[in-house]
Amino acid sequence: MKAAVIDNNKIVVKDLENIRLENKKGAIVKVLGCGLCGSDIVKFVHKISKDGTVLGHEIVAEIVEINSDTKFKKGDVIVTSHHIPCGECVYCIHGNVSMCKHFKSTNIKPGGFSEYVYLSDEHLKNVAHLKPDNLTNIEASFYEPLGCIVRAVKRINLLKGDKILVVGLGSIGILAAQALKAYGYDVTGCDLIEDRIEVLKSFGISAFNANNLPQDFLAQGIFMTSGADKAVDTAFKYIRNGGKILVFSSTPHDETSYSNNEIYYRELTVIGSYSPSPQDLKDSLELLKTGKVKVSALSTVYKLDDIQKAFDDTMSNKIMKAYIKVNSEG
Repeated sequence: MKAAVIDNNKIVVKDLENIRLENKKGAIVKVLGCGLCGSDIVKFVHKISKDGTVLGHEIVAEIVEINSDTKFKKGDVIVTSHHIPCGECVYCIHGNVSMCKHFKSTNIKPGGFSEYVYLSDEHLKNVAHLKPDNLTNIEASFYEPLGCIVRAVKRINLLKGDKILVVGLGSIGILAAQALKAYGYDVTGCDLIEDRIEVLKSFGISAFNANNLPQDFLAQGIFMTSGADKAVDTAFKYIRNGGKILVFSSTPHDETSYSNNEIYYRELTVIGSYSPSPQDLKDSLELLKTGKVKVSALSTVYKLDDIQKAFDDTMSNKIMKAYIKVNSEG
């Protein structure tokens, strides 16, 4: 089978040995397509993942072989996430599912940028769902990243109608703004790239250049989807005293800092959010299915053989989001 692997600072498509279900519980799925996540880029650029790794986890796939007690069957087209919490550890019972050791140890194999993937029975029972008929494969591939956003929206936990500023309008920022609106918040977005500002406006959400926000603008919450130093400055400038800053971004280095005195004297709350629970994923699929979050205009499609270009174009901001069409019918 063909798969895209990390190979000496490049993403190279190679022939790998076919995976087999044999006597295991679970399923072999044919990957129709897979979204390119920012975390894939971070793992590649910063050499977090070693050579030979197949990245990708935002998959839409067709079941081709299955041995499971679930209701899934051969031929079903599904979406799935890659991590499953145990539900019982100290992290899970406190709501920090993405810190769960079991969560971190589970994954799809080998990775979404592959023609075929093995899903465990645990994946099928906890984080896999039939693709809704009214969603295209590309739209359905946002199931997992939107699930991450749903978790973050729940964690910011403000009052309905509160004003929230989304700082950074890449694909995640666009998802976040729509999800926040769907949960009843008064949302504004900002970025430095005019095309992205216009995309958010096209969804009926107010958006500004980050350098041109109204002088009297203050928000009860800041939703940071950019890890740039400028984004931190913007967050502290426009957060109301007593407000919350939700960090949903990594930084290219660990030198970005938050002012202790600002947090202390202004009674600010700074919280992070990472990956979703199974319930967050269910809620994500419902937002997509009902059209409360629209994603059709966000992706640019690439063939698997062109995956290095997808990485390059994403990193250079030529596109907002890449969708890798792994099989011809994807």
